[in-house]
Amino acid sequence: MSHGANHRARQTGFSRPQIAFQKNHHTGRQQGSQKHAKTLRCSLVGQFKNGGNIRTMHDRNSTEDNSNLKEAIRLAAAELGFSGVGVARADIGAAGDELRRWLADGLHGEMDYMARHAELRTNPTALLPGTISVISLAIDYLQPAPKAEKPGLAVISRYAQGRDYHKVVRRRLQQLADRIAAMIGPFGYRVFSDSAPVMEVHFAAQAGLGWRGKHTLLLSRQGSWRFLGEIYCDLPLPPDQPLADHCGRCSACLDACPTQAIVAPYRVDARRCISYLTIELAGSIPENLRRFVGTRIYGCDDCQTCCPWNRFAQLGDPAFAPRHGLDSAALVDLFAWTPEIFNQRMAGSPIRRIGHQRWLRNIAVGLGNCPPNAEILAALQRRLDDPSALVREHVAWAIARQQGQSFAPPDSE
Repeated sequence: MSHGANHRARQTGFSRPQIAFQKNHHTGRQQGSQKHAKTLRCSLVGQFKNGGNIRTMHDRNSTEDNSNLKEAIRLAAAELGFSGVGVARADIGAAGDELRRWLADGLHGEMDYMARHAELRTNPTALLPGTISVISLAIDYLQPAPKAEKPGLAVISRYAQGRDYHKVVRRRLQQLADRIAAMIGPFGYRVFSDSAPVMEVHFAAQAGLGWRGKHTLLLSRQGSWRFLGEIYCDLPLPPDQPLADHCGRCSACLDACPTQAIVAPYRVDARRCISYLTIELAGSIPENLRRFVGTRIYGCDDCQTCCPWNRFAQLGDPAFAPRHGLDSAALVDLFAWTPEIFNQRMAGSPIRRIGHQRWLRNIAVGLGNCPPNAEILAALQRRLDDPSALVREHVAWAIARQQGQSFAPPDSE
């Protein structure tokens, strides 16, 4: 689980390998792809006209025409900024049984929607009747790391520092679907970006975009800093071949997880995952896990930063550049935000979904995990009378940590 609810249940001081950043120089490639795509589209339209029906290819299921369309889709996706595109059959295979076992073991914690929509997740045609193919796409989101990390700074998962990926990715998926319709006429489809019960990592792996890493995120030779999106459709496109798993004997992600949430390769206990604790969990963060949260106030990237494959990661789309200084914000400053400031500054951010109360809860834990500091202690004491009992509890815990005292939970007083 990680960027968003499906990978959220996953993701102090672990050493971080330096990531070799490479800028994407797409201009020449895009010009070439535009020319090639135009040629392909003219060819396709010519084939449609020869048949007297713009949906001829779609209806007659020609292998050659479907291959041509797939190539045109690939080029159009590149023009729209997608860094990877592939096609998989709308079949989840054994992945459905794995999901059911994970749910049966209760490893999803309070993410009831995972169990509630399990059958939709394992049956693509239930979401879109007539689905034959899944077009799986990826967008890189990695941004340059801050120049220096200082004590007292908030750690926010990189995927959440910029604009809400749900909206950005979904908009581009719709643009791609519109381009496909312009090539062949109306067709049955539905676009998804972590917005419905879709087994996105499974389909991305089947579509040849990478393999499922031991942290359960999609991993490729270009790393894992990628958002995924899907187009369910009724087009009989030729599927791509899955890639082999290249994790080998590596256990870096299992070893780096602060809470040991990756209980076995390819298996995450969401209840221990910092991403789950700071995003999905509505109530109190378990006291025995709080010190491991460190200063992470939204999500956790440790299982990705330690991955050797991320040494080859490229800088991602500028649409996901950090906003409001969230890549270098002081915990004390963020803790002073009122509900109005939170809602204003988090507009258009995935962080807004947790609300101001959980925001303060998370920051209180982060402040409690900082070295003793008079400014931090004063900031915490100003929140002792917060209207939220949830916030007050975590503030009291943080004050006790700052003062080197033991903490007495409210129910034990």
